[in-house]
Amino acid sequence: MSEPDTTDNTARLLSTVQSGQTVRLVRIDAGHGLKSRLIAMGLVPNAQITVVRQAERGPIVIIVKDTKMMLGRGMAQKIVVQ
Repeated sequence: MSEPDTTDNTARLLSTVQSGQTVRLVRIDAGHGLKSRLIAMGLVPNAQITVVRQAERGPIVIIVKDTKMMLGRGMAQKIVVQ
């Protein structure tokens, strides 16, 4: 896995990260149910997330802990990364 992109340490939403970038999860701004579901999927604080596919529409494909998964755009807008 590649190292996180350290050129931009500004917190931003996962939905704004471009394909090919690796970022670090800062927090999840969601209700208890969604937050628990994302944590169960491995999206925990400081986890490295590599964005594989980020298109203008449709789900975002990411890799977390060597597992590829798809997140809906609404979910990705609740995940704050750096």
